[in-house]
Amino acid sequence: MAFKPLLLLLLLISSLPLISSRSELHDYPPLADGLAWEFYDGTCHELESIVRAHLRSVFDSDVGLAAGLLRVFFHDCFVQGCDGSVLLTGSDGEQASPPNQTLRPKALEVINDLRSLVAHACGSVVSCADITALAAREAVFLTGGPYFKMPLGRRDSLSFAPAADTIASIPSPRSNVTALLKTFKDRKLSLMDLVALSGAHTIGVGHCAAFADRLYPAQDADMDPSFAERLHATCPSAAAANATGLDFRSPDAFDNMYFVDLVNGEGLLASDQGLFGDARTKKLVKKFAGEQKRFFRKFVRAVVKMSQLDVLTGSKGEIRRDCTVPNSAAAGLSAM
Repeated sequence: MAFKPLLLLLLLISSLPLISSRSELHDYPPLADGLAWEFYDGTCHELESIVRAHLRSVFDSDVGLAAGLLRVFFHDCFVQGCDGSVLLTGSDGEQASPPNQTLRPKALEVINDLRSLVAHACGSVVSCADITALAAREAVFLTGGPYFKMPLGRRDSLSFAPAADTIASIPSPRSNVTALLKTFKDRKLSLMDLVALSGAHTIGVGHCAAFADRLYPAQDADMDPSFAERLHATCPSAAAANATGLDFRSPDAFDNMYFVDLVNGEGLLASDQGLFGDARTKKLVKKFAGEQKRFFRKFVRAVVKMSQLDVLTGSKGEIRRDCTVPNSAAAGLSAM
């Protein structure tokens, strides 16, 4: 009789579901109303396999598009929320604003290609905003980063944000930590979120125009001299149009080398290197540089948290048939 409680406990433990993937080890933030982990299980259960298969092929040809897709997602969420508004084209749209003019056109094209593939398999049930979010998740995973669940159920906005909002919402590569913290705080993102999400710069490139002021007319004192020499070779003048890896150690791998760069004075952008120069963020940079698993855990929580900024769900917004135009505009063009 004395062993019955223990036996019951063992039976209870044995009946619990096993951890089926690495994603379940992550500390996820609460879900926003209307979002769910398995939102499309009943309407498009092959959604994630379609996205992964296509992006694996895309990255085999051009791995740089992983960073391009991740950047599109960040720029979408920071302006008006994660609603696919950055995908809308137009002379006065978000893509025309200065912070978005360096988004890779091919990355935007890939999202619309995914939209077509998914619609062919499942019909018009998956939003462009969700496809953008899934593409960002795959960009991380397929370049060596952590796998994680992405909450789904977003709907697409009917319009894009005003140019002034786009300019004010996306941090500049020259922003200091104080400015960055304000931008993040305005979106209910923390100091931890700031440092972890900055780690996305472990993949991708920066153009000379984004960091030339750290070289000309005088070299930034926070920059390692040998690293500066390398950058001078890439950007022989302030007007050079070349580009180099944001993380020169492993520019195509999602890892923690970006933080190692910062510790060594080899951060490319002023906004990056400033994270190591500011006492408020320096300790986290050092921790992430020394422990990749810690960075991965915090990045996952931060990016899932960011992915839920001001989402449209339920009856709000729409599910666009073409990611580049609202359905009403698409219908008008078809009629013409």
